[in-house]
Amino acid sequence: MVAIPIGRLGLAAAAAFVGGIVNAIAGGGTLFTFPALVAAGMSPLVANATSTVALVPGALTSMLGYRGELSGARKWALSLTLPSLLGGGLGAWLLLHTPGSTFDEVVPWLVLGATTLFIVQRPLMSWVRRHHTTVLDDTALTQAGPTPALLLWQFSIGIYGGYFGAGVGILMLAALGFMGFTNLHRMNGLKNWGGFCMNVVASLSFAVSGIVDWPIALIMLVGSMTGGYLGSKAAQRVPQQFVRVTVAVIGTVSGLWLLFRHH
Repeated sequence: MVAIPIGRLGLAAAAAFVGGIVNAIAGGGTLFTFPALVAAGMSPLVANATSTVALVPGALTSMLGYRGELSGARKWALSLTLPSLLGGGLGAWLLLHTPGSTFDEVVPWLVLGATTLFIVQRPLMSWVRRHHTTVLDDTALTQAGPTPALLLWQFSIGIYGGYFGAGVGILMLAALGFMGFTNLHRMNGLKNWGGFCMNVVASLSFAVSGIVDWPIALIMLVGSMTGGYLGSKAAQRVPQQFVRVTVAVIGTVSGLWLLFRHH
């Protein structure tokens, strides 16, 4: 493991705090923690694994802020659990068995594509509602539960989440939006639960593999837990339109940063 000065440890902890907030509101906290660890001297593979482990407690505490929304969508949360766990485990296995440089080439396009989906989701759903009277509202959707197609999509998202995960929340929000959900707070609750399932199984895989820098991970988890809880509370106290703009901005900036950071 690389010896990291105290100042860089503080930077990693601060990045985890911000990452926990961002994950609670929109997803993409990895884009704060991953570059901080790389800047601290870690290899991308170790930085990715350590970042994933450090952000898991933040995902857990952010769910506490959304427990009211999840209690009203228990069928959805339970249905999303298995595909999230299986996908996260497969994604982590792929990361451990493929060159570390591969996700550098793919991730920018996935993040930018997911952000585009989220931006167009609302006007597209408005068009659907105007032309199809059979579209269910949030209450009916919650009672009906997710479709097999959405569960398959969630499994695919889980693979990506276990592999790297930046923007995985945006992918889940976009999918829930296209299903017809309009309550962003409920969508955020389901997104945080799915992300937690992916990350916890990926973290276990990384821990067993021995590539996690545990001293840094333990320092960062404190920041991610605090940020995750505060972020979930803040997201429910601001207008939904502001949260949507935050998702779009974070996704766009993150994707462009990933795309051009080597140029």
